[in-house]
Amino acid sequence: MIHDFTYLKPGTVKEAVAMLSDHVDECKIICGGQSLLIVMRQGLIATDYLIDIKGLKELDYIKYDDKEGLKIGATTTHKSIEKSALLKEKYPVLPIMEERLASLQTRNWGTIGGNLAHADAAGDPAPVLIALDAKIKVGSKAGERVFELGEFYTDLFETAMNHEEMVLEVQVPPMAPKTACAYKKFNLLQNDMGVVGVAVKITVDASGTCTDARVILGNAGVTPVRAKSAEQILVGKKLDEAVLVKAGEAAADDADPVSDIHASEEFRRHLIKVLTKRMARQAWEQAVKLG
Repeated sequence: MIHDFTYLKPGTVKEAVAMLSDHVDECKIICGGQSLLIVMRQGLIATDYLIDIKGLKELDYIKYDDKEGLKIGATTTHKSIEKSALLKEKYPVLPIMEERLASLQTRNWGTIGGNLAHADAAGDPAPVLIALDAKIKVGSKAGERVFELGEFYTDLFETAMNHEEMVLEVQVPPMAPKTACAYKKFNLLQNDMGVVGVAVKITVDASGTCTDARVILGNAGVTPVRAKSAEQILVGKKLDEAVLVKAGEAAADDADPVSDIHASEEFRRHLIKVLTKRMARQAWEQAVKLG
């Protein structure tokens, strides 16, 4: 049963952060509620005030500029990202990732800001966005702050935001030439949370040599894990089966998975090896083909 609370619905961001300031330590932000309502029903979270920002149209946008890159407002739905023609052209990995994020109903109502703020290690968007070198902008009555998304997560379901802040925007830099990103999760049921997920971004030069790499693991620790050892193996190399195998092994070593009802630690490490190899190959081949 959900604990009684006072429902607040601000009409602007300015009103929302003022409400946060007035009820600090007594309130929660809801922006779709596809995750928050579940834990509230389970009695894991109780709050006196619930501030609903889902209707804030000023945070519902997908914008792109060749210099500044991509900006996605916090209240933008997963379905908007999945169906965006702009993203299919500029960042195709994002709509592809969204296609298997939860159910159609969840994607229709859930938002990117709510997903990232929930900080579930098994979430799909964070590993992909970290691979894309994304930043996240948060705001409060005192002003705004911007974090590297990879540094935003501090523990399972915990972020670097303080209690007076809310997510405002996701920022992704323009893709470098001959750069591609691939993502895949392994799950037992279609559209379920991933047992593990792997996002790989590869940049190559004219000869096909990898000049930069990002390997980000989802549900392989309490926060998204950057597999730096795997990245080091990929950089400076050309596409080769042996290199991919070594990168997969390194990524599995960099991971810190747990055993639970869904999979053992050993099985998760095996999946990371396989998915890292496959996603690195896919991203590499796509990058080589780019002009």
